[in-house]
Amino acid sequence: MPDVIIHSSLLYPSTQPLIEGLISEYDGRYGTADRPGGARGEIYRYPEGLYSPPLGDLLLMQRDGKTIAGGAFMSHDDETAEIKRIWTDPSLRRQGLARTIMLALEESAAALGYTRTYLSTGFRQPEAVALYLRLGYRPLFDTAADPHLYRSLPFEKHIGAKAGQQGSTPIYPPAASFEEATARVKALKEGQEAKILARFTGHAASRADGSLNGISYQGALSARTPQPSVRSAT
Repeated sequence: MPDVIIHSSLLYPSTQPLIEGLISEYDGRYGTADRPGGARGEIYRYPEGLYSPPLGDLLLMQRDGKTIAGGAFMSHDDETAEIKRIWTDPSLRRQGLARTIMLALEESAAALGYTRTYLSTGFRQPEAVALYLRLGYRPLFDTAADPHLYRSLPFEKHIGAKAGQQGSTPIYPPAASFEEATARVKALKEGQEAKILARFTGHAASRADGSLNGISYQGALSARTPQPSVRSAT
């Protein structure tokens, strides 16, 4: 049976391998000393509805009914979706599964009308940096600088109607120290969180009239139900 990609939710049992895998990996690489709640707190930082159409999506790759890879995206604004939670079963890495998930997420985001994707990865994940560069993502940091002086490494890429266009977001300079980088990332994430939650709240308020910016809310709800497959992953 070929690998398939399905829609899911943070609340579904099928997503638990992704969640627990990310927690183990992130806490193993970065620890929890300066991250209250550790990786689990970060993963559940946002409402699960942000990872559902029409704002976002969460996709899982399954093999014989077992979750082996996955990822998600959520909305920053009408143009930008942030890709998050990319994970592959450690025993199945270097087989192109993460690349397949990334392309599926980009396709889903483009179908929802987004024209730009944004993502970030940690300074101790060189394999993720290499993947994003291979997929055509533009680094928003100085690749010649010590990644510790950024802590979080951001990227962007145009998709959908703007696919192939060069990004124009300014490159961020490195911080003077790891401590400064940590403070800068904390402030950035707090600003992003406020913006993202405000957008989510605004969409939630639109449910009273049964629509979200012209999109049927019932249609959005039905899109959250896991499907047998979105497409073959092979």
